[in-house]
Amino acid sequence: MSTFLFDEFSPVSAAAWKQKIQAELKGADYETLLWKTDEGITVKPFYTKEDCKNIAINLPKKGFYICQNVFIDHEKTANFLAKDALKRGATAIHFKANKTFDYQKVLQNIDVKSTNIYFKFTFLDDNFQIELSKFCNSESIFFQTDIIGNLAENGNWFFNMNEDHKRLKNISNSCKNSISVSLDLYQNAGATISQQLGYALAHANEYLLHFGKEIAKETHFSFAVGSNYFFEIAKLRAFRILWETLLNEYGIENSAVHIFTQPSLRNKTIYDYNVNMLRTTSECMSAILGGSNTISNVSYDAIFHKSNEFGERISRNQLLILQQESYLQKVQNFADGSYYIDAITSQLAEKGLAIFKQIEKGGGFLDQLKSGMIQKKIKESAQKEEADFMDKKIVLVGTNLQQNNHDRMKNDLEIYPFSKQRNIKTLLTPITRKRLSETIEKERIDNE
Repeated sequence: MSTFLFDEFSPVSAAAWKQKIQAELKGADYETLLWKTDEGITVKPFYTKEDCKNIAINLPKKGFYICQNVFIDHEKTANFLAKDALKRGATAIHFKANKTFDYQKVLQNIDVKSTNIYFKFTFLDDNFQIELSKFCNSESIFFQTDIIGNLAENGNWFFNMNEDHKRLKNISNSCKNSISVSLDLYQNAGATISQQLGYALAHANEYLLHFGKEIAKETHFSFAVGSNYFFEIAKLRAFRILWETLLNEYGIENSAVHIFTQPSLRNKTIYDYNVNMLRTTSECMSAILGGSNTISNVSYDAIFHKSNEFGERISRNQLLILQQESYLQKVQNFADGSYYIDAITSQLAEKGLAIFKQIEKGGGFLDQLKSGMIQKKIKESAQKEEADFMDKKIVLVGTNLQQNNHDRMKNDLEIYPFSKQRNIKTLLTPITRKRLSETIEKERIDNE
């Protein structure tokens, strides 16, 4: 076909659109339609192809995996829950553990060759991890081992800096997909999107500098996505650009990156908790369209209930509906050609790169952590976000707007839903995860 429906229309320039908008405003200033984000990005009322830079992004080719969280307390129970989730539509399992376990029992009758399996441990045991990796002998096993992330969140190394690096080196020499960069911490603590991108790059660069560029192929990333729908799509796409840019500086090509994503807990609430399902649905869509390899949803009641069959089933089914009934199985490239998303992606990448360069100029991510500069920047961003929440510039329906005063939650809390004050000696100030609604919720619980 040589001609198309819209060929008969003359192209309209950005200047012409702006002039038309200005006329429709009947004297009001065009500038009133612009708004600036916390990242310093000015969002315009319209975008044209002049805003689109057509940057090629290396996105997944096979769609995304649906992941189910399973905590290993009792091996047979964990095995049952994992197999049950796989029967019900999950295609990946995220195992969490606080101590070593009998991995043969946990993985019994699970096809570790074709199922993506993620292990996140709150301990560092290189011998155990190497044994587990050899037992699985699979490219589909990912270890979310992040000694720097542990230092950032807990304020201490597992053992000490030299010992932690020594053990991680042992692991990386023997295990595939052995190093994770846990960026969900920064999002859940209140960092802006630009900060998350800059910290992601600087955090990962510490491993490249310490272990050498060969470690890049073993490195994968864990993100949290919030409710800023289009910006979260752009965040994940921007990170792929930044990671490829960084690896090119090391002379590494074919730098596809594996991204594991979960919805943020920062905007989740204990009052009017069913709204959490709407929030996680939107966030999972951002994760899908942003190009995540694996998505692990969060149960609507995860912040105040122990893990339960109903909550886990609903969270899994949300992803199944998006994947199979909403036809989002292989849509990671749907954002290609969107002037708006492309413009945001480019700007976020630029700002994230600027933060990364600033960190490197200041001595690198570890030095900035030890000096407290990273914590200071995140705290400033978090305090501004919390102030906007209290002023209702950021709205969480049912919490700071349209409260149901008949809601009662005090007797429904199975786990403590608020950030905890830790009274232990630390090498540096920990970065603390904190939900936006905690102050309001504490007051409401006290008044029940």
